[in-house]
Amino acid sequence: MAVMVETPPPQSIDRSPEPRGGFDELCRILEQIDAGLPDGYRTEIIGGKVVVSPWSRGKYLPIMRSFTKQVGPHVPEGHAIDTSPCLFAFPVREKAYGPDIHVSDEVLVDVDNFKLPGEALSLVAELTSPSTAHTDHTEKLEVYGKAGVPVYVLVDMLQAQVTVFSDPSPDLGYRTLTHIKFGDRVRIPAPFDCELDTAGWEA
Repeated sequence: MAVMVETPPPQSIDRSPEPRGGFDELCRILEQIDAGLPDGYRTEIIGGKVVVSPWSRGKYLPIMRSFTKQVGPHVPEGHAIDTSPCLFAFPVREKAYGPDIHVSDEVLVDVDNFKLPGEALSLVAELTSPSTAHTDHTEKLEVYGKAGVPVYVLVDMLQAQVTVFSDPSPDLGYRTLTHIKFGDRVRIPAPFDCELDTAGWEA
């Protein structure tokens, strides 16, 4: 079991099983590390490691605000959209992520624990950076899809494009995707059924 305290380099998905209790031990280590971090950093469990990385850059904030303003009115009843740092755990896959933007069931996340249940999510959005792009495109895509998160929006800040993944499957991951360049509009499917306008977005 390894612990990293730096921004993760590009890596492939590691499907090798962790020893029994490995995920719980990683969560314990993550909580200890997180308690000592300065503001502006987050911890996640990626590829069987505790990874510490900086929070989103300031120049990403206008896009995050635009996204939440447009999608917010269309969230399912009883759900809320947020950009607050929260850790969503997927114990079966031994992963835990802190999405840039998330929509979750308000009842399911009302827990006295730093680990929030991944099944509470109805949408996640990740904004890529040079250090996170590979994981956002590979491991997180697979985990979110196979865990049944209805919608995953990948905002690729490096390529100035947006991909919306939907129709999750426990075996296949996401079965549907829609891809646009910044400046175009894209449909955010059920349970949102709204249109996202990326006019004015800049990487």
